[in-house]
Amino acid sequence: LHFVLGTVSCTLFLAVNGLYSASDDVIELTPTNFNKEVIQSESLWLVEFYAPWCGHCQRLTPEWKKAATALKGVVKVGAVDADKHQSLGGQYGVRGFPTIKIFGANKNKAEDYQGGRTSDAIVDAALSALRSLVKDRLSGRSGGYSSGKQSRESGGGDKKDVIELTDDSFDKNVINSDDVWMVEFYAPWCGHCKNLEPEWAAAATEVKEQTKGKVKLAAVDATVNQMLAGRYGIRGFPTIKIFQKGEEPVDYDGGRTRSDIIARALDLFSDNAPPPELLEIISEDVLKSTCDAHQLCIISVLPHILDTGASGRNSYLDVMLKMAEKYKKKMWGWLWTEAGAQSDLESSLGIGGFGYPAMAAVNARKMKFALLKGSFSEQGINEFLRELSVGRGSTAPVGGGAFPKIHSVEPWDGKDGELPVEDDIDLSDVDLDDWDKDEL
Repeated sequence: LHFVLGTVSCTLFLAVNGLYSASDDVIELTPTNFNKEVIQSESLWLVEFYAPWCGHCQRLTPEWKKAATALKGVVKVGAVDADKHQSLGGQYGVRGFPTIKIFGANKNKAEDYQGGRTSDAIVDAALSALRSLVKDRLSGRSGGYSSGKQSRESGGGDKKDVIELTDDSFDKNVINSDDVWMVEFYAPWCGHCKNLEPEWAAAATEVKEQTKGKVKLAAVDATVNQMLAGRYGIRGFPTIKIFQKGEEPVDYDGGRTRSDIIARALDLFSDNAPPPELLEIISEDVLKSTCDAHQLCIISVLPHILDTGASGRNSYLDVMLKMAEKYKKKMWGWLWTEAGAQSDLESSLGIGGFGYPAMAAVNARKMKFALLKGSFSEQGINEFLRELSVGRGSTAPVGGGAFPKIHSVEPWDGKDGELPVEDDIDLSDVDLDDWDKDEL
């Protein structure tokens, strides 16, 4: 299936020709250099998280380059291929492309850039953020990396977001909690534990913020809390275990840097995060923004409300929501419309007028689509999406090579439909008996 595998070939193509190249003033950022270039920097950074296949990203590229040249020596401008480096995108909660973040004085608190996509707007926002940073320094509120750096070098570190657990407090906090817990079992005399401490503390603060407290980092002094150490078979230090509701604890065996810990925590968060939104196509903007920002958009055409009623429609929407949940890590967009509401779109996707409910997976960059051939059920859709995700299945070009006109419609009100009111027909003058005889 060419359009799903397109990200691979596109990435290889970019590696040679580059959305951004060494001759640009945009600095290419990767998991290898991000910490050193951005997090440990005293400079203000604007960072774009993009995907090579994303149309909005391609349109932003010349403006981003122009802004980087204008800001050279004043503000640093970077770009992350978040399709290639998904862990880095995940670390900063990137769910659509392009996402632009401003890394100011406190590098652990990146701000989302919500402004325009022109070089002028980007430069204005950068200078505004720079002015705030300088004024904060002037008033003594640096809040930046430097204070964190000093505390690390002195062996300390701000542990305010690491939750200390004991034999007495562990069960009521962790067991049956709806949150995910990463728990470090340590010994005060252990050198590896001391090395981990500032990384664990910094990760705890970042993870708390990024997951709104849904993933928690904790620590247990295993030399004091021997009941817990015995229960979980702690034999060496530090040992890190992951606790999730209804599951046996598992060992964390990843890297010991803050970025490694944060990446794993955000993976755990996305496993437990809500599914992507399922949007009704009520305007052209809904379709374009969803399909341009995601590698694939999954479009369902559901039967007319008079054919299914509210309960029938909701059962179809429930199936879609379950599938959106199952495939949420793919970062696909999810849309639906009612049969007949967007007839031009139906025709362009080879649905057109029959066989409802129907489903198409569309790659808006290549303007290709694949059609669900099986049943519109959890099993049928799962097989369809699984085939797509491993690069199999047949595709066809979108009719006309572009999305057709999308009509603005009122969103569904969640109710059963009503038949249109027709004029009453007066049958009082018709002799039905005679009519029946004639017919016979």
